[in-house]
Amino acid sequence: MKKTIEKLSTESFGQSYSELEDTQQAVIESIAEQVPLAVNINDEFHEKTSLGDRVSDAIAKFGGSWTFIFMFFGFIASWITVNTIWLITGDSFDPYPFILLNLGLSSLAAFQAPIIMMSQNRQAAKDRIEQDMRYQTNLKIEIEIIRLHEKLDALLQEKNK
Repeated sequence: MKKTIEKLSTESFGQSYSELEDTQQAVIESIAEQVPLAVNINDEFHEKTSLGDRVSDAIAKFGGSWTFIFMFFGFIASWITVNTIWLITGDSFDPYPFILLNLGLSSLAAFQAPIIMMSQNRQAAKDRIEQDMRYQTNLKIEIEIIRLHEKLDALLQEKNK
């Protein structure tokens, strides 16, 4: 197996196996062992997430939805309408300029922003892993195509003799 790996490394990259990058080594091993290189990133990434990670993803998913926007708009419109009507009757609990509402909105933004950023950072990490997997898969395909062309050329030369 080591001879096959060394031969593939030299033929494909012009370097010995030990001189290759980790990505290239994984591709060479996959070709030598004739096993698929691709894995489901979603499954692997989901296994590594904590409860807090899953909660922040759910909050980010809901906070970035039209459902949230419409509900939030309805809440704010209701708050302003109720307090304006009650202001006229003298029973308003948050009179204009709605300082309590502003405090609530500021607090929501202060808590929601870092939670959404955590989710985005995790998604960016997942995207980087996925790009590495795509690169490895593309590299393997390219090497396999080159090897197939070499075999086909050898067969054609043998036939023409």
